[in-house]
This record gives sequence, structure tokens and C-alpha cells, in this order.
Amino acid sequence: MNKEVNEYVEKQLSPQKEICKKLRKIVLKTLPKIDEKMKIGAVWYGKYYIVGLKDSVNLGFSVEGLQKRDRDNFKGTGKFMRHLKFKELKEIDEKKIIRLLKLVDKKAECGSCCK
Repeated sequence: MNKEVNEYVEKQLSPQKEICKKLRKIVLKTLPKIDEKMKIGAVWYGKYYIVGLKDSVNLGFSVEGLQKRDRDNFKGTGKFMRHLKFKELKEIDEKKIIRLLKLVDKKAECGSCCK
């Protein structure tokens, strides 16, 4: 695990800290060979990111190259990245997140913001 990422997660307030930890665990379990680093103030995984915000946590996904029906699984209107937003730990649907991580891993390209 990345030391810089550990420090970032530990600095989050509750419930963001617990949400970040759970999302990170899901990402690393689902994609065990993924590169983890800090980039532009977020935990970065190439096609994915986790960022703690004032009252929530976003799990971002590259949507470049996805069909509209696949992009509709996410919030936001970004051309390259969209997200899921979590305000409470109980909102995390692990099966859904795993399905979306695998979808993006298989079908999405790394848009210009992912590089």
C-alpha cells in the first residue's frame, strides 16, 4: 500500500475516512495489480480515483469510450470522468462497485485526464 495514500486517508474526518478505507479496499481487492498513487489531491488508480470532500467521498471512473447506457451508471456530466458519491458508509453497494470497476477496466479508455 502507498504511504502517501495511507496518510491522505488517515487525515480524512469521519465518515469520509471510513468510506475512503472501504472504497480503497474494494478497488485493491477487485484489481490487485493496479497502481495506486496520489495525483491532483486524490487517490489515483489510472481509470479511477477516490477523493474525500467536505461532506462526502467520490469514487471516480473513466467513462471515455463507454456507451451511453454504461455512462448512465455514474453521476456527473464529465466527458472523461464521472463518479459515484457516498455520504454514509451504508450507501456503499460493494457488488455494484465491483461490477462497475470491472466494466470500466474492460471497456473504458484512459481519457486525457487519466494520463
